[in-house]
Amino acid sequence: MVGPSMTATFGITFDYRCPFARLVHNHVVTGLRDGADWDVTFLPFCLGQAHVEEGQTDIWDRPDDDSGLLALQVAISLRDRQPSAFLGFHLDLFEHRHNGGGSLRDESILSRFITANGGDAEAAFDDVRTGGPLKVVREEHSRYVASHSVWGTPTFLMDDKAVFVRLLDHAHGDATVARETVDRIIADIRWPILNEFKHTSLPM
Repeated sequence: MVGPSMTATFGITFDYRCPFARLVHNHVVTGLRDGADWDVTFLPFCLGQAHVEEGQTDIWDRPDDDSGLLALQVAISLRDRQPSAFLGFHLDLFEHRHNGGGSLRDESILSRFITANGGDAEAAFDDVRTGGPLKVVREEHSRYVASHSVWGTPTFLMDDKAVFVRLLDHAHGDATVARETVDRIIADIRWPILNEFKHTSLPM
């Protein structure tokens, strides 16, 4: 057991295609909705760009080639311009993707999730069409790749530390589980002598 939620400021990367990001973000959002004392920045990370080979054109210059980049742009528009709709959209889109392999590039589907969470879908897509959210995704992704050597999702960023975290289950709506899970992760990140802790095989 870990203690009650402590004040913590951290960023956490996401790409809706990543099943492990879904699990970790479920804990984070569930805890936030329960009043956890965390100051969280949700950071877009484009897996498509991460897999661009040297000499190939960056995905930012051919965004239609990436199956997850439109969803990231919409999410960032909501995060920055319609924050009250972001958390619900964020969870809904992860569930849509990983409970049946739903599309992340269908505007009608994305619009439905925006509206269901009290957002203005037309405003979000108008914002995306300006190119602003794509610029933000590119800048933030590139910044913490350079500053913290981030290579995937979900990665927690706290001060000068960046830690990739892989969980095996989500919170199942249990706020206590969510808060204890994230607080345990935060405590481990803050533990100065811990560098790596990894099972050699999946625990049974």
